[in-house]
Amino acid sequence: MLDDKKLKFMKSHEWLDLEGSAGTVGLSDHAQKEITDVVFIEPPKVGRRGAQGEPCCVVESGKAAFDIYAPVSGEIVAVNADAVKDPALLNCEPYGKGWLFKLKASAPAEAAKLMDHNAYEQFLRSEAKR
Repeated sequence: MLDDKKLKFMKSHEWLDLEGSAGTVGLSDHAQKEITDVVFIEPPKVGRRGAQGEPCCVVESGKAAFDIYAPVSGEIVAVNADAVKDPALLNCEPYGKGWLFKLKASAPAEAAKLMDHNAYEQFLRSEAKR
C-alpha cells in the first residue's frame, strides 16, 4: 500500500506517485467512496501519449461513468490488468492493488501544480462546505 501522504492529487481526485519520470496513477479514497461500487474500468491504451489534464481512462460505477485525467503529461506504459478484471479493487485498495495505470512522465515538473496530501484534505473540506 502506498503512503497517501507522499502522493500528489488532482482536484478531479486522481492521485500520482511519481519517482523521477515513472508515475503510478489511481483514484483517491475519497473519490471511490463517493462513486461507490466500481463495476467497470476502460483502461488507457499502452503507448498512448497525453497531456496533463486530458481524459485518458474511464471508470464506471453503479451511479455513472467518470473520466480519469492524466495528472502529468506522458506516455502510458502499463495498465493494471488485475483492476480491469476486478474493478472492486478500486474500492477496497485505492492506494494499493487498485491503481489504474503507470506512465512515463514527459514533463515531471508538472507534478508541482498538483496538491500534496494536506492541500488535498483542505480542498475536500472546502468542497464539503459547498
